[in-house]
Amino acid sequence: MLELIKYIVETFAEDKEHLEYQVEETDDAINVTVLLSDSDMGKVIGKQGKIAKALRTLVRCKTPKDSKKYNVEIKELA
Repeated sequence: MLELIKYIVETFAEDKEHLEYQVEETDDAINVTVLLSDSDMGKVIGKQGKIAKALRTLVRCKTPKDSKKYNVEIKELA
């Protein structure tokens, strides 16, 4: 699933050198945090969050019903 997230994010991001992924697994979910530069935030999130919402929808649809839920969060790299 991380490969799908990386593919979509890297399609829109221009500054691929400053792109990080943090994966944290809990009992019932897998949290994926995408950290990117300030200049790529708007490109990856999209107008009114449409790209980010579509990314989350694709991840939710691709996740098997019997596996853990994926949560995708997009943040600015500090």
